[in-house]
Amino acid sequence: MSRILMSRYNQPMKHDRIDEILAQWQQQSPQLDVSGLAIVGRVLRIARLLEKHRETVLADFGLNVWSFDVLATLRRQGPPYQLKPTELYSLLMLSSGAMTNRIDRLELDGVVQRIRDPDDRRSVSVQLTSKGIELTDSVMPVLFAKENQFLAQFTNTETETLIELLRRFLLSLNEVEK
Repeated sequence: MSRILMSRYNQPMKHDRIDEILAQWQQQSPQLDVSGLAIVGRVLRIARLLEKHRETVLADFGLNVWSFDVLATLRRQGPPYQLKPTELYSLLMLSSGAMTNRIDRLELDGVVQRIRDPDDRRSVSVQLTSKGIELTDSVMPVLFAKENQFLAQFTNTETETLIELLRRFLLSLNEVEK
């Protein structure tokens, strides 16, 4: 445990709010194994802080997290930057109703359009407009640069280790979800 509390420079690490919560549980219910909270609590807190950061960056472009997620998902598909609504809501883990509402709002903003399949008029695809492509391409470098600034404190080895550990953790949670 003392190894965990020492930084790579052999200095005691600062304590965060999760450390305080762990200490409170230790004092109130020492029989509980709260070791998982040391990780899960921090992952949840990091996720909330990163989402707030993203909201701030995206607001400068007139976007929010959900609208950016739709645009970025379409953009990373490559030309012609389109997906069927069922593919979109599956990738974004949304209900079909929520996806329809989001597409409607983005279509009003002129950043996506619905394209009817000429062979099957019941089938529709959602496609980025040129405005949507331009907006997404403007946001991505700014957002990624700011997120990379958060990670600049880590060495390349630390970053690779963190990526691998988080990947393993995520894959194990995906297995539980099945």
